[in-house]
Amino acid sequence: MGILLTVDIGNTNTTIGAFENDILIKTFRIGSKNKYTIDELNFILRGMINDNNIQIDKIYGISMCSVVPTITESYIHSLKNITGIEDKNFLNISPGVKTGIKINYDRINDVGADRIVDAVAGGLLYGKPLIIVDIGTATVFDAIDAEGNYIGGSIAPGLEISSESMISNTSQLRKFELKPPTEVIGKNTVHSLQSGFLFGFSDLISGMIRRFKKEIKTNQEAIKVVATGGLCDLLAPLSDSFDFVDKNLTLTGLQKLYELNKKNNHDG
Repeated sequence: MGILLTVDIGNTNTTIGAFENDILIKTFRIGSKNKYTIDELNFILRGMINDNNIQIDKIYGISMCSVVPTITESYIHSLKNITGIEDKNFLNISPGVKTGIKINYDRINDVGADRIVDAVAGGLLYGKPLIIVDIGTATVFDAIDAEGNYIGGSIAPGLEISSESMISNTSQLRKFELKPPTEVIGKNTVHSLQSGFLFGFSDLISGMIRRFKKEIKTNQEAIKVVATGGLCDLLAPLSDSFDFVDKNLTLTGLQKLYELNKKNNHDG
C-alpha cells in the first residue's frame, strides 16, 4: 500500500499529512504567508517530505484544500512536479467535488473548503448532530444537523491575531506568552492579559456553543462538540464544552474525501 498526501493550506500555516493504510503516520507544517516561487516551493516541500522519511515514489495520490487562493496554484504545480501525480489522482476540494453532505448556505461557494472537509470528517468520526470549533487564525464554528447536513456557522476573531492586533495598537502593552495563568484575577499586566485572552476566548467559545445548541433542532444532549485547529490544544482544556479534541480533523477529512472521489483511479 502506498501513501496518500493530504495538504491543508490555511491562512497561517500549510499542514501536510501522510496516510498509509488509512492511518496518519506523519504531519508537518510550512508557513502560508510567504509568496514562494515555484522553485523555492519545490525545494522546501521536497526537503520536508524527505526529512519526514516519506518515499516520494510511494505517494499514489494527493488530496488538498485551500483558503488562500493566491498560493493555491503554486502548491498544485509544485506538488505535481515533485510527486509526478497526474490530475486523475490529485483532488483539490472545490465546487463540484463529491462530499456526501448537503450544504445549506446562501452561497455555497462562500463556505471555506476546510469547513466542508471538517464537516465530512466530523460526521463520519463523531456522529451527528455535531458542532465543530476550529480554533486557529480565526475561531470558526460549524453546525451539522441530525441528518448530516451542513447548516451554517459563525466566524469570530482568532486568539493570536487578536492579541497581536491589540499589542500593535497600544503603547504600553507588550507581547506576552499565550498560556493560561493560575488565577483569573491577574496581579500584573502579563497575567491580566493572559487571563483576558485565554479565559475570555474560552468563554466566548463556550457561550457560542450554548447558542448553537439552542438553534440546532434536536435534543441538546445528543449534540456532540469537537475542537480542532492549530490552537485547540491550548484552549480546549479550559472549557468543559468539548466532547472530542482532534487537531488533525481536516487531514482526516481530506483522506475520506479522496476515498469518495478517487478510490477507483489507482491500485494503491
